[in-house]
Amino acid sequence: MAQRLIQIKRLRLARCLIGLMIDPIAAWHADHARFARLLDDLEAEVLRFHEGGSPDYERMRDIVLWLRHYADGVHHPREDVAFERMALRDASLGLQVNRLRQEHRVIGHAGEALLAGLDAAANDGFAPRAELETAAATFLVYYRNHLNSEETNILPRAAGLLGEEDWAAVAAVVPAESGRAAAALHAARTLGLI
Repeated sequence: MAQRLIQIKRLRLARCLIGLMIDPIAAWHADHARFARLLDDLEAEVLRFHEGGSPDYERMRDIVLWLRHYADGVHHPREDVAFERMALRDASLGLQVNRLRQEHRVIGHAGEALLAGLDAAANDGFAPRAELETAAATFLVYYRNHLNSEETNILPRAAGLLGEEDWAAVAAVVPAESGRAAAALHAARTLGLI
């Protein structure tokens, strides 16, 4: 019975990773929902740290690592291609698309800074509180605003602007069977996402 549940969980995540080809908008939204849930978990740990408690640094690190592996390594590169194709079809999206692509880079750098602080805290028990809180706040605020902007302004437009050929190009950027996708699956298992 337990083995069957594990298989079902693995199958669900695999569907999300390849779901882009089946229903790309639903897969995009499912990723955003997963990211939001992980950001909630991360924020709860940051709050514990802020209140002087002992956060689970390993859990925080796992969350940021998963977001780095999957979001920054698979999801965002795919979005960048979708954004570019959307802007080609509707020039009025150009400024917004450029901003979102820049936010991908900022989120990546913020994630690296937060990861460095978490590694320092976990390895030797010392991380300047203000630096760690600032890195976490930057990461959380950028990420949440970014997700909201995409959900509100981009996903509805993508459904009308992008066709089958566009979605095939998006999926080809980081194929589901690539090493990055496999690393994301491994990290997701570690986090209990599957």
